[in-house]
Amino acid sequence: MDRRLALVTGASAGIGAAFARTLAAQGHNLVLTARRAERLEALAAELRDHHGVDVLTLAADLADPATPGALEAALTARGLSVDILVNNAGYGLPGGFGDNGWSDQAAVLQVMLTAPCELAHRVLPGMRARGYGRIINVASVAGLTPGGAGLYGPVKAFLIGFSQSLHQECAGAGIHVSALCPGLTWSEFHDVNGMREPLSRATPGWLWMDAETVVAAGLAAADANRVVCVPGAVNKALAGLAWLLPDRWVMAITAAQGWRFRKP
Repeated sequence: MDRRLALVTGASAGIGAAFARTLAAQGHNLVLTARRAERLEALAAELRDHHGVDVLTLAADLADPATPGALEAALTARGLSVDILVNNAGYGLPGGFGDNGWSDQAAVLQVMLTAPCELAHRVLPGMRARGYGRIINVASVAGLTPGGAGLYGPVKAFLIGFSQSLHQECAGAGIHVSALCPGLTWSEFHDVNGMREPLSRATPGWLWMDAETVVAAGLAAADANRVVCVPGAVNKALAGLAWLLPDRWVMAITAAQGWRFRKP
């Protein structure tokens, strides 16, 4: 592998798969990780055939605290160093914080908070030594607005803050750190928690974006070293409104609209 190497988590579908396809089209070699080995292998074969890039698949579950270290060990054993890290793996639990057991909540924290930080920490020394790196943390517009239900919004808010902190720390080192904050995006994300049908019924089509457009915006922001990227005019307007209004107003709005994001 003599090209830039990108590691994409949660790469088997949705935004993660779109990142993999776009990065492969740009000529990057890839390491793809997710739980579903067959989906990863099918995607890897597609990318090798269409773009002539090298693709390594490592099936793993980021809910296991040992996974980030195991991924690093697998790459080190092959003499590989990560130039581009896309922390994309994530999911949402149906219902509120009190509606799910602690083991489910702990898994959310491990996958979407601890694992992204650990992976960034593990790849950072190599990026510093080479004077080049890109770290994209896939957050959400939900992380820019107070209120909501459960851990999803607060975890995404942490990812945004972490990205801002690491962005400052890496200034001048050739390492660009960005938080990508999409809104509603057509992907398998909403199939996992059973929300695709109720969300489709309760929200207008113009609120939604496709994964490829979201990814293009995220990669452009990382290249330009923009620390927070909110793709799409509608999402930018919503994020701007949330920033301008008092938190108590935004929380009242999200509480009133919360039925749209709950299973019937």
